[in-house]
Amino acid sequence: MKIAIYSGSFNPIHLGHQKLAEYLIDKQLVDEVWFVVSPCNPLKDPASQLDEFIRLDMVVAAISGHPKLKASDVEFTMPVPSYTIDTLHQLTKLYPQHEFALMIGSDNAVIFDQWKNYQELLETYPVYVYPRKGYDFSTVADVYPQMQLLDTPYYDISSTQLRELIQKGENVSRWLSPEVIGYIRENRPYN
Repeated sequence: MKIAIYSGSFNPIHLGHQKLAEYLIDKQLVDEVWFVVSPCNPLKDPASQLDEFIRLDMVVAAISGHPKLKASDVEFTMPVPSYTIDTLHQLTKLYPQHEFALMIGSDNAVIFDQWKNYQELLETYPVYVYPRKGYDFSTVADVYPQMQLLDTPYYDISSTQLRELIQKGENVSRWLSPEVIGYIRENRPYN
């Protein structure tokens, strides 16, 4: 089975994340998408992150009822900070029967040379790139011809924006699944 790894903070997971994962499955690029919740992204401020178990719970809630979408806590037992190449090696070791690919945004593609062992990652795993506003993939397309730019719709929202809207008490139902909204109302992680 071919699995796309979609790593992130998912603080919170939103419908843009889910729609991108469903796109990969609908286009038959992969059989499943695994949302790998990162306890500590080396390129983000750790102080801005909710507890990883809370973020994992929101991912599990969001994808319930979607059998081809999975939540993964594989990085929870790995050294911090989490590096994608190490995560992919660990998953390959744990699940040798699967073939893994990576899904990233164009914001990460333009700084891909900052990733640990990025050349090995490119040589070993397919990399799918979804467009993000303000990050022109064409600036690095020639540098990374192995990367495949996806022709996906653009989802004009970020988890950072959603946290700000939630803290202001604004309606976020357009961008969050009912399950995640329910989780946030019940547990109030952003208050």
